Amino acid sequence: MSLDRSDLPASPPAARTAAAVLSLAVAVVLGDSGVVTLALPEILRDFGASVWGVAWVLISFNLALALVAVPAARVCVRGDPAVATAGGVIAFTAATTACAVAPSLGVLIPGRAAQALAGALVIVGSLELLVEATGAERAGARRWAAAGVAGAALGPVIGGLLTSAFSWRAIFVAQIPAVLPALPVAIALRGRVGRRRSSPGISQDRPHLLANLALALLSAALTAALFLLVLLLVDGWDHSPAVAAVTVTAMPVAALAAGPAFRGMRAGTASEAVAGSVLIAGGLAGLALLPGAKLTWTLAPQALIGLGLGLSVDSLTAAALRDRIPRALHGGWTIAARHAGVVVGLAILTPIFTADLQRAQTPAEEAIASLVLDAPLPASTKLELAEHLGRRLTAERGRVPDLRPAFEGLRLPATQAPAAAALERSLEDQLARAATRAFRTAFLVAAGLALLALVPALALRDRSR
Repeated sequence: MSLDRSDLPASPPAARTAAAVLSLAVAVVLGDSGVVTLALPEILRDFGASVWGVAWVLISFNLALALVAVPAARVCVRGDPAVATAGGVIAFTAATTACAVAPSLGVLIPGRAAQALAGALVIVGSLELLVEATGAERAGARRWAAAGVAGAALGPVIGGLLTSAFSWRAIFVAQIPAVLPALPVAIALRGRVGRRRSSPGISQDRPHLLANLALALLSAALTAALFLLVLLLVDGWDHSPAVAAVTVTAMPVAALAAGPAFRGMRAGTASEAVAGSVLIAGGLAGLALLPGAKLTWTLAPQALIGLGLGLSVDSLTAAALRDRIPRALHGGWTIAARHAGVVVGLAILTPIFTADLQRAQTPAEEAIASLVLDAPLPASTKLELAEHLGRRLTAERGRVPDLRPAFEGLRLPATQAPAAAALERSLEDQLARAATRAFRTAFLVAAGLALLALVPALALRDRSR
């Protein structure tokens, strides 16, 4: 891809291309956590790590991004955002390559932090460049906010499909060609972004506290939908990443549909933020109260969460940026708030569900023992199976165990095979029910975090975008 500086933004086709390329880069970086989420169960098994250890693959990225977003924005404000964006693209590509070939969790986690450091420059610099490419401040800011919502919503789907089709390393390989086209666009826009003064009465260093606090709380709550739900589907209910990816499309479809669905009746920032928070809380409560371990039961709660995501995050981001200059700086504050919320959500929710998972293990083991004893199999077969199952449960303590290897090691006559298959299905069903219960408290706490976002949301000025 090659763009001449003289074509931007005077030529509408070139300007539209530039805006599309920059929006894609923003979506890729902000969707990175979602993309990685569906690969976490495979990373967990590949490296033999604990759930908490694998959670750091997400925490390191989000923590680094939360810490450096505002300093990166100041770099863009003091220099040329096009140069900062170009440097960020190059560094992000290098860090992503390191993640793709990481031989261990000890290499992957620092690589994720390096991705975030570089990605911060891409995100905040692209806000200024999108305004320049579109030729309108509000249009550019809307494109930037919409790209972030789309990336967060579509990330898990894309990550699941790539992981299932190839491996977890493919999720990093695929990000490189998606971000690299932003490099020539940034170079073409070098020196084109003008400086503007803040609106009267607004300090350029003062973020919109209410909007950013609401964003942080909603991001903490959404961690359950984008992280815990995936672990439940793949690790708890034993579905493939591809099946989980198709299942969680309910969220991005609802998020992307929220704009058109509510466009004719949008009442203002506060109303949209309040409605979105209630919808997200309701969806998370629905996930906490699932009546069974069936994929279809998750669709309605996911749709509520998606509608809330599309309605609230977009509106709150627009409120945080409105009339505040420099744009990159206040864009940095929104990114810092959102990703700090993700870190807080992971820090609160991961210990809750891992503790509940451990507590559920003993009754699950007792139920498994009862099912084995009641199975219509010879005593010698039951003893052999109990030994295999015991080894599996011990080896995967603290996680939802995969019991299939215990059955694969049995040498059974054809007459016993149907009974063994029925027993295996019963044990898997028992584990799925136990996993569903183990995630319940974490989903309810996440719903509470979404309801907490009502406090700053209700205090916002209810002005239309």
